Amino acid sequence: MNSILITGCNRGLGLGIVKELLLLPNVPKYIFATCRDQSKAKELQELAAKHSNIYILEIDLLKYSDYANLVQKVDEITKGEGLNVLFNNAGIAKWERSIDDIEAENLLSIYETNSVAPLLLAKAFVPLLKKASKANEKKPMGLERAAILNMSSRVGSIDDNTSGGLYSYRMSKAALNMATKSLSINLKEEKILCVTLHPGWVQTDMGGANAPLDVETSTKLLVQNVISFNEKHNGEFYQYDGKQLPW
Repeated sequence: MNSILITGCNRGLGLGIVKELLLLPNVPKYIFATCRDQSKAKELQELAAKHSNIYILEIDLLKYSDYANLVQKVDEITKGEGLNVLFNNAGIAKWERSIDDIEAENLLSIYETNSVAPLLLAKAFVPLLKKASKANEKKPMGLERAAILNMSSRVGSIDDNTSGGLYSYRMSKAALNMATKSLSINLKEEKILCVTLHPGWVQTDMGGANAPLDVETSTKLLVQNVISFNEKHNGEFYQYDGKQLPW
């Protein structure tokens, strides 16, 4: 892929994905890494200082009016070549264990961050994704052409829910899964791949120290698998190691 934009790169999985992209045999020419506050993304800044293909872009993803400026910046930097991959990684969580823990404010804020923002950002970047797809029309559907990758979670699977609880997070990821499925249908004619991904239970601020996976293991396998995705993967739900998950 020539270009990729990843949201939520100040730490955790987003930062890990940036690091793994730098290790690919064919490193992307443009790696756009977004964060809310660049001053707090020290490690990302250090990477960008060493690699001229990393562009740090500040944005609060809940300020939808700023999306147009973000798209314009990417378009200018890529010199009209479009964007190959939009990776919606940024997300938040609240771990309610029972129905008594539910609060309207949490339900709404987590839904907005995890479901609404990724879909609206995808909408904003569709023109650049279409441009990249057309420029690479001889290539099959995949990341070398154009793709939207949405970071979901296995707990967003309705079929896999056997323990209940986690209402706000489960609901937000189930909604993101549905959005991805619809995108895969609506953008199929444009040959834009759309998939939803589960990174595993990872040792991040969100996943906690007891998680069985470290960031490097999760992101390494995730990147290795998604770069091989093609038309048969469109509109489906996959784990970091390539295993397909039930909706």
